[in-house]
Amino acid sequence: MSAIQVEPHSLRDYAVLADGERAAVIGPKGDIVWLCFPRWDSDAVFSALIGGAGGYAITPVDRFVWGGYYEGGGLIWRSRWLTEDNAVIECREALVLPAEDERAVVLRRVIARTDRARVEVVLNPRGAFGTDPLRSLRRDDEGYWHGRIGEDYLCWAGAPEAKAEGDGSRGKALRLALDLDEGEHHDFVLVLATNADGTAPPDPDVAWSSTEQAWRERVPELANTIAPRDARHAYAVLSGLTSSAGGMVAAATMSLPERAREGRNFDYRYAWVRDQCYAGRAAAAAGPHAVLDDAVRFVGSVLREYGPRLRPVYTVSGGAVPDERELDLPGYPGADKVLVGNRAKDQFQLDAFGEALLLFAAAAEHDRLDTEAWRAVETAVQAIEKRWREPEAGIWEIDPDDWTHGRLICAAGLRAIGGCAPGGETAAAWLALAEKIVADTAAQGVHPSGRWQRSPTDPRPDVSLLLPAIRGAVAVDDPRSLATLRAVERELTEDGYVYRYRPDDRPLGEAEGAFLLCGFILSLAYDRLGDEVAAARWFERTRASCGPPGLLAEEFDVAQRQLRGNLPQAFVHALLLECAAASASSPSGSGSGFGTSISSGG
Repeated sequence: MSAIQVEPHSLRDYAVLADGERAAVIGPKGDIVWLCFPRWDSDAVFSALIGGAGGYAITPVDRFVWGGYYEGGGLIWRSRWLTEDNAVIECREALVLPAEDERAVVLRRVIARTDRARVEVVLNPRGAFGTDPLRSLRRDDEGYWHGRIGEDYLCWAGAPEAKAEGDGSRGKALRLALDLDEGEHHDFVLVLATNADGTAPPDPDVAWSSTEQAWRERVPELANTIAPRDARHAYAVLSGLTSSAGGMVAAATMSLPERAREGRNFDYRYAWVRDQCYAGRAAAAAGPHAVLDDAVRFVGSVLREYGPRLRPVYTVSGGAVPDERELDLPGYPGADKVLVGNRAKDQFQLDAFGEALLLFAAAAEHDRLDTEAWRAVETAVQAIEKRWREPEAGIWEIDPDDWTHGRLICAAGLRAIGGCAPGGETAAAWLALAEKIVADTAAQGVHPSGRWQRSPTDPRPDVSLLLPAIRGAVAVDDPRSLATLRAVERELTEDGYVYRYRPDDRPLGEAEGAFLLCGFILSLAYDRLGDEVAAARWFERTRASCGPPGLLAEEFDVAQRQLRGNLPQAFVHALLLECAAASASSPSGSGSGFGTSISSGG
């Protein structure tokens, strides 16, 4: 790694650290290429991932083969390198927990497992997406380096012998050559803070201990799921993406292209109501865990505040998402522009109200709804009553239409919460509204072949149309549900992967990648029908799309076997977790069929 530029890697090779308030992305050369501070949607101080001039690398000096893994049940990552001299070097990495809003601590421990470890360390922070250099650099009497990045403060411990490179105009970087004998380890502690008083570095051993303990407390055992290792990892990802305010970002990154030169490069560092409902429901399927409570808290809060005017996406604290603006950066290869903000903030997406009711119903089954949450339930029902006939942008955030999926998901939510509602008259009214919506939608949303179609004016099949049966708007064995399932598998799948819908006449895979969310939806659809073999096939194929760190993005390029889009995509991990929990609860989930095949691989 030079002090200025880092070569990008395939998305499948990146690991992610997260503490709920921000995330760091690490490549196979030990290069941290992404970190926003102080919060998710702040400017990046390490932005090499999208072409900015900023990063933090610990890299073996000798030629090496890379590996790595997450320690069980959390987002503590171990980079592992085998050098040409057969030395084994590890670097243990984490963002310190418990997290603080105005302070981030990056722990990195270099370990010489066998033989001598020789690594080069480069710290090159650059604020404002690479345009604001490190300044006021000094080393104190304890050997700690201090500096300023924009309005923020930095302290780096563990490198008293580092050398400063560069000048004031281009910004300075710190470089260190580190040699360790076999069995030795060395700690680096990087502190970023919004005020000078917050820069004191913690004792590494104490910080590691608190972080290990926090992850043990955050991530449940999930022993009642299939593929428990992947299920726990998915839960850890969701927990790591969830802030103390309750909001969960859709992904840790921004502007990673879904398709080269297609203009689909979005900022996902915000909380989508739908995505958070998916995460909460998945946690509920596995048990009444904290991710469920966070989802209820956040979704309930924005519903009570905004009511029928609910937006699809907010900051993690419930604030407004900024307008899109373009940065003068080259971007990750394939991106035609780098965007901050997200235009979906101005859309109306009807299904968010239905998903909220499904979330609240799942929480009610675990007795996790308080009076405030029931107020949010009533608000969501009133919003559906008022707006269910309006054109809306739908689950895929496209042109407004009377999307079948959005209406039926509202019906599913009404049915689910109606089964939990106190008072017979209230429940009856909600169920009656659900019946009305289903009947009206069926009158104009059923294809001549008998399946559901996307809208009255769009006859195409769509994987999202499997969700109404999965969620209970209609029966899973309803002829329209079965016809939709057959059409999806016939027209929208290829080589074991699933696409959302056909955007145009091009073959599958040319217009866009396979949607990993959709693979898990198809698995759930078959699981609900009791077809364990088919459910297992789609689950296994989809979860195998990850790289060595086990993270999943939004899309998958089937031909090139590469992840596409922002990373890690929360709703994909949520559906992985739900599939793992749902299949384990099937009649043979612990002894045959789906349960046997997945347990042996998990």
